[in-house]
Amino acid sequence: MRLEDYWGIGPKTSERLVSALGTSRAIEAIEAADVRALVDAGLHRGRATRILRRANGEAGMDVLATGDTRSVYDDLLSLAAGHALTAHAADRIRVLTPLADREAVEARLDGVVAARDAWEGLVEADRERVTEAFDAYDDAEGSDLAAVETAIALREAGLDDGPFEAVGALEADALRDAAGALADVRGSIDPTSVDGDGDIEVARGADDELDRLRDRLDAAEELANSAFDVLDAVRDGSLRDFEALEAATIDHVASETGVDPATVRSVAPDDALDAADFVSATLRDLAAELEAEVAEREAAVAADIRERIGGARADSGEDGGGDGDDERESHVARAVTAVSDAAFLLSLARFAAAYDLARPTLVDDGIAVRNARNPFIAGEVQPVSYAVGTHSLAGDAGVASVDAPPTGDRVSVLTGANSGGKTTLLETVCAVALLASMGLPVPAEEAQVGSFDRIVFHRRHASFNAGVLESTLKSVVPPLVEEGRTLMLVDEFEAITEPGRAADLLNGLVTLTVERGALGVYVTHLAEDLSPLPEAARIDGIFAEGLTNDLELRVDYQPRFGTIGKSTPEFIVSRLVANASDRGVRAGFEHLAGAVGEEAVQRTLSDAEWAGDDD
Repeated sequence: MRLEDYWGIGPKTSERLVSALGTSRAIEAIEAADVRALVDAGLHRGRATRILRRANGEAGMDVLATGDTRSVYDDLLSLAAGHALTAHAADRIRVLTPLADREAVEARLDGVVAARDAWEGLVEADRERVTEAFDAYDDAEGSDLAAVETAIALREAGLDDGPFEAVGALEADALRDAAGALADVRGSIDPTSVDGDGDIEVARGADDELDRLRDRLDAAEELANSAFDVLDAVRDGSLRDFEALEAATIDHVASETGVDPATVRSVAPDDALDAADFVSATLRDLAAELEAEVAEREAAVAADIRERIGGARADSGEDGGGDGDDERESHVARAVTAVSDAAFLLSLARFAAAYDLARPTLVDDGIAVRNARNPFIAGEVQPVSYAVGTHSLAGDAGVASVDAPPTGDRVSVLTGANSGGKTTLLETVCAVALLASMGLPVPAEEAQVGSFDRIVFHRRHASFNAGVLESTLKSVVPPLVEEGRTLMLVDEFEAITEPGRAADLLNGLVTLTVERGALGVYVTHLAEDLSPLPEAARIDGIFAEGLTNDLELRVDYQPRFGTIGKSTPEFIVSRLVANASDRGVRAGFEHLAGAVGEEAVQRTLSDAEWAGDDD
């Protein structure tokens, strides 16, 4: 396969990747969703992420049918990545896409929920130990030693079964031996060196004898690089002959390097042309001799390290199956993989725990939530229950005077007060559908989520021109008429064309949604202007209930099913009257109060004052 066959990779990008990684390594990085490798090769992180999303989840990306849907998707992954334990785990989270296979969705849910339960089951000290281990792992850029030490920390914290069974399969003694051995390695280790085919560079401090030989070699090479200085040092006016100079040279070199004089004498030339030739040849040959000794000793120490690292093997091939060592993998390599996977799962677990996410029930059709929360709103929020399509959610006593959402309706028309949370509800439903499609828990106490081929989320746009109307229709209609299952979440058509025509368009969209077997939630202030809706559609309403003592709008965000919500402008006018400091401006707002109902405005102001006195 050519690099340019991947989405988003043109000739220039391909040339850059080949130059930095080579074709095979670049393809391997793309197939493994390795964002870091592409970024290190010179690609912008955002571009690398988009390429890898398409390369590893092309079908899933088609679910994101509009720009607003993609925006919610990006925001969700940013939230999740913010809880990542390592940079690589954050990269893996950012390239998650909706999954086309239901079994894959269930499998990921199994892993994330089990990881969340395991994380929440840890005592604080163990959480800190695991977090610190991953911090060190990240600082060491995922080195083999850091991976092994992190695996040890995970085992000691009890994260060694269930979704972390790969960590539990690593033998504790073998991990400790490998950690000790890796501490004796300088730099990264070539995986082939575990089997004796690659080089291991032994670190200083790993072997006293090797350190002694290296010190002697360093001293000899330093002398060899300044042979004339050595000659000046040993030459003395009292030296009567060449033999005396030879002896003085040998003693000086032995003293400076720590090498036995007999060894220095053994490498000294017998046929030197003059004193300079004798000194330079002696130093050159001594350095070569010591270099050979260092290499021999380092090979012996490396063999010992290699045995300590590779001594513990995976079970495969040990009982007569397979080809023995060729099919067995070192504990180090297994630890690297296990720790990377654990970081990914624990990062998602921390995200699920931070947002109190629950496992959704995957169903054939419909989307229903009980006590759902918008994950993008900080602080305490009023949870809401809502549904379109078929579901089996029970009524919730925790939501005052609200039964379970109706079941079977394919479309709802959501009405109600300005700033009443209608758009927020659409965004919440979109977030639930997207998280479930990626095999992740959702922000609700209970949820039933169907499988969607396309999710169409369209926010309200304030522009009023034919271009916006045309672009909006082009955005929402084509996904609706395609084959497959579509979820429509569309906000206020009246914002892009005149109200009468908007009602006609909305009525047509509701009807088309039902006819296409899709599901939809349409937000509007024009419910009373709609033609009779199809039998499979309903109207819901959100109601403002007054002003707080701080003159903030008090809203019951839980929709009331089968009821048209009211905009209640008297609450807004009441606040403007109360806040007006200029006499003329206040008079203007009082005039508007008469238009919307002066009695209602005065009653609202009185209620707000009473609430303030009560506090």
